[in-house]
Amino acid sequence: MGAQARHDRLAQLLEPVLAEAGLDLEAVDITPAGRRRVLRVVVDSDEGVDLDSVGTVSQQISSALDASDVMGGSPYVLEVTSPGVDRPLTQPRHWRRARGRLVQATLADGTEVRGRISHADDEGVTVDIDGESRVYGYSDLGRGKVQVEFRRDADAGAAD
Repeated sequence: MGAQARHDRLAQLLEPVLAEAGLDLEAVDITPAGRRRVLRVVVDSDEGVDLDSVGTVSQQISSALDASDVMGGSPYVLEVTSPGVDRPLTQPRHWRRARGRLVQATLADGTEVRGRISHADDEGVTVDIDGESRVYGYSDLGRGKVQVEFRRDADAGAAD
């Protein structure tokens, strides 16, 4: 079975399991690791993902995989994780889940925009840039990226 066919079969197997748990399948990745393979399943939800839900869904995924032949007979290690801060914002749900965060994105015309997401829905994103709200449709946006903030500007006065 080719890599794309295996990926498609895995997604088809895992999506109902994750949907029942209230999670979205963000990515599936299989990488060789010595004599084994590592199957990394990235999950997310609008409420975020905590360790308890990862543990529970890991068991459910493992059971589904055991009942299937999609991974073949070779040994593998299952990792279930949430997306990191470096995940690109490419889908409307990614932008919605980043509400309140500082982001940087490339616009369709090649220019860069950096601001805080104040609103995101199925149509587009509202970004606050230097106190001014700007609305961008998803067709106007390239990939976005959440910017790591060690100290938010709004929090600066709270420390005094």
